[in-house]
Amino acid sequence: MSRKAEKEPVRWLTPKKLNLKIQNKKLEAVILRKLLFIQSLYRGAGVPQAAETVGLSKVTGYIWLEAWNKDGLEGLKPNYGGGRPPNLSKEQKEQLKAIIERRKDWTTKEVRETIKERFKVEYSIRHVSRILRSFRMKYTKPYPYDYRKPENARKDLKKTC
Repeated sequence: MSRKAEKEPVRWLTPKKLNLKIQNKKLEAVILRKLLFIQSLYRGAGVPQAAETVGLSKVTGYIWLEAWNKDGLEGLKPNYGGGRPPNLSKEQKEQLKAIIERRKDWTTKEVRETIKERFKVEYSIRHVSRILRSFRMKYTKPYPYDYRKPENARKDLKKTC
């Protein structure tokens, strides 16, 4: 004889609507997994069994059930924090890109100094290279140029050979 589930899920959706949500191909995979967990609860499984069927811990199952009971489908949507705000705003990055595009022979150190002077923000060399990559700018080694080489060196070389 099976035991009754410790906590009953609030039936925010009918089983039919729940099945439609699961079948919806646009639904995010994260929410789909949570809906499968809730569907398992609808069918009478306990939280431990439902959690095991979708491959998560019992504690996480109870957290998902609480979120479902409190807010329904909205409670299952992930709430990403967003992280730390960037030191340079989008406008400042656009200005920086415009400054860099005026000249072709920037070094990472020069870009770092420009950011420090113009925007009063200090970045590491590594992070400056990440910013440059985000601008789709490629790193190339400078071509060695000897300032003592005459302009017509190729012609002179051909004449002597």
